[in-house]
Amino acid sequence: MSDDAPEGLEAVRLDKLRKIEVLGLDPWGTRFDGQQAIADVRRLPVPEGPHQSETPGPAVRVAGRIMLRRDGGRVNFLEIRDWTERIQIFLGKKQVGDLGWSLAELLDLGDLLGVDGTLGYTKTGELTVFATGLTFLGKSLAPPPEKWHGLTDLEQRHRQRYVDLFSNPESLATFLGRSKIVAAFRNVMAGRGFIEVETPTMQSIAGGAAARPFITHHNTLDLDLFLRIAPELYLKRLLVGGLERVFEIGRVYRNEGISPKHNPEFTMMEAYQAYGDYHSMMDLTESLICGAIESLGGGLQRPWGETTIDFTPPWPRRTYAELILEHAGVDATDLEAVFAKAASLGISTAGKDPDVVTNQVFEELVEDRLEGPIFVIDYPAAICPLTKRKTSNPAVAERFELFVKGMELANAYTELNDPLLQESLFRTQLAGQKEEDSMAKMDDDFIRALKHGMPPAGGLGIGIDRLCMLLMNRSSIRDVILFPLMRPQSS
Repeated sequence: MSDDAPEGLEAVRLDKLRKIEVLGLDPWGTRFDGQQAIADVRRLPVPEGPHQSETPGPAVRVAGRIMLRRDGGRVNFLEIRDWTERIQIFLGKKQVGDLGWSLAELLDLGDLLGVDGTLGYTKTGELTVFATGLTFLGKSLAPPPEKWHGLTDLEQRHRQRYVDLFSNPESLATFLGRSKIVAAFRNVMAGRGFIEVETPTMQSIAGGAAARPFITHHNTLDLDLFLRIAPELYLKRLLVGGLERVFEIGRVYRNEGISPKHNPEFTMMEAYQAYGDYHSMMDLTESLICGAIESLGGGLQRPWGETTIDFTPPWPRRTYAELILEHAGVDATDLEAVFAKAASLGISTAGKDPDVVTNQVFEELVEDRLEGPIFVIDYPAAICPLTKRKTSNPAVAERFELFVKGMELANAYTELNDPLLQESLFRTQLAGQKEEDSMAKMDDDFIRALKHGMPPAGGLGIGIDRLCMLLMNRSSIRDVILFPLMRPQSS
């Protein structure tokens, strides 16, 4: 096919658009009330046997995109699809009249069409809407993917999500499923007495996580601002203010790499519960994820590639120290052994806190082996500056991460609410950080808020995109983000 073939096909479609206008019809459609979801139509009771005029099925009204077309002289067959299902349409010249038949001859794949008719079966047993009236709802000037096999090139699927959605049913199902997961989260949180709030996405100080932020500038105030890397510090301010159970579902931004597990812009749910701790957050996490699975249907055993993930609660809870001993073969308290293991892995140890080195060994040798779901609990305190320490062992922080198939899905703490210790830890963390890194400035207002008294609390963050990957059996985070960040196409 020559390079100008698409333009030639578009010219043909443009000519049909003009002919539709000559028929007195609006080629861009009009209001079409009362249409029924095709999935609902397919569930309607229909008389047995081929469609007969003397025993018509129920009257229906459907609308969708034309996906298939078969011309047969004085009758045509179409397949249209909406966001719930597909159905066959029978077009007979006698049934749709002269205007309807003239329109039918100008239809292309990809056009949007409204159909009034009766539901029945063809002689071959195919459930069909026998059209009695047509309403043109929109012309497709761009030719669809060849033969409606769908858009198959992965990069083009991500760049042209609008085509991917209407040409690949599994992609549409993925994003409808994602919507169910988010709705289920909100239902679970409301059922537990949480309120949903909104906090700033542009912040004067980037805090709440260790990540490099995106920087923007406010012209009127002549002020550099950061796209948030986490909503944590603002949500905790609300605990101070007396909102005892709060959560937010929203976008966060981290100026880091792109991979099958990472997108610079992603969706998190963060929640904070006054008078709770990290054990409260484990129970909440199980309820949220199991509620999401229930919204999708199909049970708690979910396919993942060639394997299966069993989400049946309760999920195992193993300490960080146990797992590093099991999988890395070193005692986390034996710093000499830890540093030797790090050196054998090519991990630089110069000038690093021993707990940071230990965590790098954990990331290298342990995380990928965590099939899960499993709660990894009790992390080294030095890498958890916002977390309360265990009373019995101040070197250990009351923190967990949830891992499934080697991916971190959730991170939770018993929140640190001691303003004096928090200020000291911030200053320690800030030492030596580059100005462009996150938390490179002290958030004095957050410390001021803590001094007014924050109740003991549990806090939780869950990555919505990674969870959708796992529950929808998708291998890349780009497959579950409608419009992932892409490098601009060269002209």
